[in-house]
Amino acid sequence: MAQDKVNRVERIQAMEEALNVSRDAAEQLSEAVAAQVDALDALRQLSMYYGSQDWYKDREADERGKLPDDLERGVLGEDLPYEVLVSAREAALAALEVATLVLRAL
Repeated sequence: MAQDKVNRVERIQAMEEALNVSRDAAEQLSEAVAAQVDALDALRQLSMYYGSQDWYKDREADERGKLPDDLERGVLGEDLPYEVLVSAREAALAALEVATLVLRAL
């Protein structure tokens, strides 16, 4: 009987840990999803701008020295905007995969 009590206590402790880990992960995921939803408009704007005629005109103006020296211009590079867009896409695909795993686990 004493071993039964030990097993029960260990099981409850393990399940309490599972509860805490699950709750924390769900909260973090909810916060990340909310942040991505909040950023959707910015992501759409960046996607439409990158590689557009305006983007090429702005790059050309930069190359001609027609922009203020203190203007941040990371968006006019080729790599950084591309990496951000690809990263957002990969994160969205990973979120779909995780959602499928979670739903199948329940």
